Amino acid sequence: GQVLELLRGVQRGSEDRKQSLGHLRWALQNEETQQKFVRLDGSIRTLTGLFTSSLADLQLEAARCLHELSHSSVPTVAEACLPVTSYLLTYLSGHSLEFTELCLYTLGNLVVESEAVRKQLLPQGIIPVLASCIQSPHEAVLEGVGYVLSQLLQAKEAPTEIIPLVLDSVLPQHMLRLVCSGLKAGMGAAVEFAWCLHYIICRHEDNVVLLALGAVPSLTSLLLDLASEIPQDTPEGLELLVCPVLRCLSNLLAQTDCQGQGQDGRLLIALFLILQCFLQQHSFLVQECLWLLNNLTADDPFFCSALLSLDLLPALLQLLTCSQMATVLVLTVLCNIAEKGPCQCQQLLCQPLLPRLLPLLALPHPEAVGQCLELLHLLFLHCPEAAADFTMHGGPQALEQHQSTPELQERAQALLHMVRQPPGAPSACQATLAAF
Repeated sequence: GQVLELLRGVQRGSEDRKQSLGHLRWALQNEETQQKFVRLDGSIRTLTGLFTSSLADLQLEAARCLHELSHSSVPTVAEACLPVTSYLLTYLSGHSLEFTELCLYTLGNLVVESEAVRKQLLPQGIIPVLASCIQSPHEAVLEGVGYVLSQLLQAKEAPTEIIPLVLDSVLPQHMLRLVCSGLKAGMGAAVEFAWCLHYIICRHEDNVVLLALGAVPSLTSLLLDLASEIPQDTPEGLELLVCPVLRCLSNLLAQTDCQGQGQDGRLLIALFLILQCFLQQHSFLVQECLWLLNNLTADDPFFCSALLSLDLLPALLQLLTCSQMATVLVLTVLCNIAEKGPCQCQQLLCQPLLPRLLPLLALPHPEAVGQCLELLHLLFLHCPEAAADFTMHGGPQALEQHQSTPELQERAQALLHMVRQPPGAPSACQATLAAF
């Protein structure tokens, strides 16, 4: 009854219509009321009529009511708003900033809940409209555009239906520009667009468009800028931007052969500065930095050498016991380096590495232990004297306990075989290679 009263109040053409809309907006903050309202005959038609009226204050109040409705997590409420979507798009080139912003967030909310809404918005031209809005000088509008885009790009049909349209528009170049000017132009929009880029990169096989726009060097130099900001005063919320930027770069490097594109040793220093800065407060970034470090060193002798020559190994080893995931990733990076040959293994062994590895063999995490066995295998292969050193530190006993762990026993036995070879015996390495 109360909901019907509110609707009637709004439908009556009296002077206090604006006040009635205000009451309605307040009532629509309730989930149950939202559902009752959209079921009433003519409710959305009435709101649409006011939303498209020529009276600016009524239009704004109606927009606020629609915005409240868009917050509903019930798909039928979002679908009831289908008749409004074309107007929402038209008004994005609106007269007032608040009105444009309301339209953007209403669209973003509707997009999350309903595939029917997304299916309708694409032919209505949402991508070209957003491509025009992203050129707005207003931070608030840009943030709203970022919000709508990030919701669209996370939709299940995004890889086939949405991402190709976005890549064919001017959106990517403006997104990259806004992410890279985040420190100067505005952190909020930069964070939204960094996530947008991340959703495109990780859900799209072929990132030729972004690579052609210089995404790798641009994001690399952004990380250098961010790292240089760190020691003086870390801007509020900087970690929110650093996280998606690290992911974008990681995934671009993992997907494509970018060798030579990002070969800048300063990137390693920037990564370790970021690691140090966020280690205590935002430890989730440690994992993100290590992922990138792994992708940089995986097939690239340049970064393996740079890590050693810039003397960053001690800082890397400090992260060994940071978390279970960090242990695995640090060991993976060390394997990337050890794979490069005897010279690199010698440098690793100069940092007393073996005493640090032994305790890891006792961890209850097969993945970490497996990665540790992999590293020991590479070290013994390239530097047989390391095996003798390992034996002196009680290594064989540590290996023996894994002879009964199904996924580790073969590798543990292969290493024991290497360690027990008398000096000068024909190389056991060839026999053990098969186990790895």
